[in-house]
Amino acid sequence: MILGQIDHIDTYKHISEDIYAGLKFIQEAKQDIEVGTYTINDNVKAIVTEYSTVENFERGYEAHNHVIDIQYSIKGYERIKWSPIKGMNINIPYDPVKDRTFYKDPYEFGTEVIIGNGIFAIMFPEDGHGPQHYVGQPEIIKKITVKVSI
Repeated sequence: MILGQIDHIDTYKHISEDIYAGLKFIQEAKQDIEVGTYTINDNVKAIVTEYSTVENFERGYEAHNHVIDIQYSIKGYERIKWSPIKGMNINIPYDPVKDRTFYKDPYEFGTEVIIGNGIFAIMFPEDGHGPQHYVGQPEIIKKITVKVSI
């Protein structure tokens, strides 16, 4: 996982052109961006969603086999639990259509990150991430999730 500031995306330019393209999309997006799916290039798309954050995300820790997630709350804040998936148990089996598995029993030293207000997170296939947790109290957030094919 990488946690970074949207004002400093040039730091990540050398990692991947596709990751940089996703970060550039996030950096240029306005708060009033419409909910929906946006094609950035052949390997990158952005999904804009709006939902209420919750106390406990019931499905567990999500991980993907074929994409890297870049997650950013463009309106509001979101707390995301993080744990390496190595050693975790499957909670919901792999869905090849949505390219995701949900895990349970996180690593005892897993952590949490808060995204929004200029802070984004990049999640790789080995990063279990439990999204949608509130910060302080539940709120409606608008989130951009960029999917980078690998």
